[in-house]
Amino acid sequence: MGELMLEETFNSGKLNSLLHWRCEPTKWFIDKTNSRLVLETDQETDYWQKTHYGFEVDNGHFLFMETDKNFRMTTKVKTFPKSKYDQAGLMIRYSQDEWVKTACEYISKDSSKLGAVVTNRGYSDWSTQKVDYKETNLYFRISRIAQNCYVDFSWDGKDWSQIRIAHLDIPREAYISAGLFACSPQGKDQTVHFEFLTVEELSSDQMKLTFNQIK
Repeated sequence: MGELMLEETFNSGKLNSLLHWRCEPTKWFIDKTNSRLVLETDQETDYWQKTHYGFEVDNGHFLFMETDKNFRMTTKVKTFPKSKYDQAGLMIRYSQDEWVKTACEYISKDSSKLGAVVTNRGYSDWSTQKVDYKETNLYFRISRIAQNCYVDFSWDGKDWSQIRIAHLDIPREAYISAGLFACSPQGKDQTVHFEFLTVEELSSDQMKLTFNQIK
């Protein structure tokens, strides 16, 4: 990989100065002993635009940095859901009308939906795959190359599987926000543990490779 732009391991007692909250949760803290960010979701928080039934909401919790670089962003997250569609993962955002989020959305004690939401020109789509619900860690990655992004996940941080390749209707070298998100569309007080957030710039040679070749 290229230059390490951000390495937040949540062990210093305060957030990296590059990180900022959008819709800061009422309850959050840094667990320095266990090196993790802990938060609880506020009531009826989500990100979604128009598609299917005209629903529009833009108030999920989002901890982000800003960059115009091409990068790969990675996190490790564990959720303790309480309500249907509780979720937490990664997000990149240009505006209310252009963004991507990826997470495992809780459905019931037996199953969940792993997927990504891509929003362009104010309309969201949701690609999903059913997975057995597990109280376990999940790893997510988003790679941004110009106007395109690649989303994948892993159960162990070693073997990665593709979720989505998508295009965003944004300027090629646009500044975007990139970071962690969590929300509870139909409830509240989901507890979320984020263990780290890293953002690494992609080199020019890496950008010539296909997404699957970028390790």
